[in-house]
Amino acid sequence: MDALLERLRAGLPAEALITDPDVTASYAHDMASFCDAGTPAVVVLPRTVEEVQHVMRTATALRVPVVPQGARTGLSGAANASDGCIVLSLVRMDRILEISPVDRIAVVEPGVVNAALSRAVGELGLYYPPDPSSWEMCTIGGNIGTASGGLCCVKYGVTAEYVLGLEVVLADGRLLNTGRRTAKGVAGYDLTRLFVGSEGSLGIVVKAVLALRPRPPQQLVLAAEFPSAAAACDAVCRIMERGHTPSLLELMDRTTVRAVNAMTSMGLPESTEALLLCAFDTPDPAADLAAVGELCKASGATEVVPADDVAESELLLQARRSALPALETVKSATMIDDVCVPRSRLGAMIEGTAAIAEKFALTIGVCAHAGDGNTHPVVCFDHTDPDESRRARASFDEIMALGLELGGTITGEHGVGVLKKEWLARELGEVGLELQRGIKAAFDPLGLLNPGKLF
Repeated sequence: MDALLERLRAGLPAEALITDPDVTASYAHDMASFCDAGTPAVVVLPRTVEEVQHVMRTATALRVPVVPQGARTGLSGAANASDGCIVLSLVRMDRILEISPVDRIAVVEPGVVNAALSRAVGELGLYYPPDPSSWEMCTIGGNIGTASGGLCCVKYGVTAEYVLGLEVVLADGRLLNTGRRTAKGVAGYDLTRLFVGSEGSLGIVVKAVLALRPRPPQQLVLAAEFPSAAAACDAVCRIMERGHTPSLLELMDRTTVRAVNAMTSMGLPESTEALLLCAFDTPDPAADLAAVGELCKASGATEVVPADDVAESELLLQARRSALPALETVKSATMIDDVCVPRSRLGAMIEGTAAIAEKFALTIGVCAHAGDGNTHPVVCFDHTDPDESRRARASFDEIMALGLELGGTITGEHGVGVLKKEWLARELGEVGLELQRGIKAAFDPLGLLNPGKLF
């Protein structure tokens, strides 16, 4: 410990180091349940690339593990500390270095908060689409690490589609530049995409070149009530089959709607079994919503209500963004799953989750990015009750098994971390896992970067 601190202090300002155990303990974990976390030796908060390089050179020389962190809003334990590690928190590297309306790019440091970037580019008539529910808190570096999605994925895609280039500090302290600033580029292997979703296991992202779009028109939202989740999922299939491209297509089941009302007093319709929100940011959103409304009615919607204006639309979107925090108030703890299935199997996924909730006598609310099949079943349980905690964990595993059975994946946007290591192995298979480990070894031969995560 003394040798580690001495070497770190040689290349870092005093304020960049935290050794108080009461403070370092607060950096030990992210927001995931059922994920072990160790005790860090020290927390480092660098402000420059050179300081990050110094940390990694020190870690390599002393063989000390390093756990990179952003805002710790993750839900899989990917940012959890290992015993004796250096926690490398990148939240102070929070500068927007460049915004180019001509090239339609932004160059940012990893600690930039997603919402701050969105607002900054918006002032120039531009748009950064990825918008996780935690966008007011989560950082771009964390978004890159977990390949985050958000509400707009159905039309605009996920984080990976907006990362053009990266500057990465490798495990031994060398600086690697990947990708490009240009609209096109196919020189060599696509290392940029390799880092997106790698959860800090291959290198430390210290700068990102992000693609931007022109700011779209303000979107209008439609809310449709359904007598069953199956009927709502049928409407989703009809909407996509008919060629519509909504900017948002979100689903909340009855449990989620009631939780949102209890927390926010928004007055959402609690009698519905499923509430579908559909938005368009097209030149004539009202016409698009009218067409979708007819499809919802054909699928059995009992009520279809298009928003009258942008303010009413924003209120409905706020209800959806409140879904996960609201479900967290139902019991003392939650496990938030992140299973993505083909759109055509969305109904089976939600019905199967309801059956699992009944089997284990648990409250499981489901909110979903319905347009891309990404479900978030939220298992609510009393963490002080050992039996209920056991059932919660068992239900979580059955939900993931159901997702794979339906041709899906164990994570659409939250990542693997600690929580889903076993399930990653099942999804990838023996050959896939062997090759992934080989990639890890090529970038981090000593296994110092975020050990114990992914596999």
